[in-house]
Amino acid sequence: METQSELDYKRIADAINFLKLNYKTQPALEDVAEHVHLSPFHFQRMFKDWAGVTPKQFLQFLSVEHAKGILNSGSSIFEVAYETGLSGTGRLHDLFIKVEGMTPGEYKNGGSGLHVNYSFMQSPFGQVLVASTVKGVCYMAFADEGNELAMIELRSKFSNAQFVNQPDNFQRAAMGIFNADWTNLQQIKLHLKGTDFQLKVWETLLKVPMGGLTSYSSLAQGVNSPNAQRAVGTAVAQNPVAFLIPCHRVIKSTGETGQYHWGSNRKDAIIAWEAAKTISAA
Repeated sequence: METQSELDYKRIADAINFLKLNYKTQPALEDVAEHVHLSPFHFQRMFKDWAGVTPKQFLQFLSVEHAKGILNSGSSIFEVAYETGLSGTGRLHDLFIKVEGMTPGEYKNGGSGLHVNYSFMQSPFGQVLVASTVKGVCYMAFADEGNELAMIELRSKFSNAQFVNQPDNFQRAAMGIFNADWTNLQQIKLHLKGTDFQLKVWETLLKVPMGGLTSYSSLAQGVNSPNAQRAVGTAVAQNPVAFLIPCHRVIKSTGETGQYHWGSNRKDAIIAWEAAKTISAA
């Protein structure tokens, strides 16, 4: 059975999709509320509780012009040193104190010998399945299709590992990234299964600040492979850790958000939610 949080997010996602599809007509609050079968008062309150801003303000963060403005801001995200700290932009990559790739043996043997803890937890964007080894978080995904299918996907990543349904400190630290106060988060460790190139792309993604965006071409330049945009795009799509490694912050150079493994509506919601949270924290 779906929780109230999941039901609320589905309504929010439906409203966001309606806003984006009807952006040019600037729909009124009453129109959006009617679309999600709520009174204007109830919808406005629920939306502001979730996003921290009104639907009208949120609409601004969904616009292509807003996205293009961020992409063309002039300051390269890859010139920022890891040592700069969180600051007012909600920079999060410093929290990831270690990104460790699995050993060749672990990689080749499908996680043979690994003990993987996992649990299902709630996020502002629906239920997530988060898993960890003794070294850090190894997997995180939105579980839209139910727990059973989510577990099938997790087991396919580590076919020979031993799984235990048990939350741990790695998982709790990872879920803390959804908190509004990003200056008071625990450090997060990642233990990832990927090629050297994939790990390089994922590490570079951690430099994209909360509320920031980048394009595939900029990301390719960030990994010193300017002509490998297709390979970079493939690595982004194969990100095993939803939200923590912010593949949702990679958009088209036109300002369009593009596709997302966990749904384009969710990608739009995350991008605008982060923009709202970053501005309110500044």
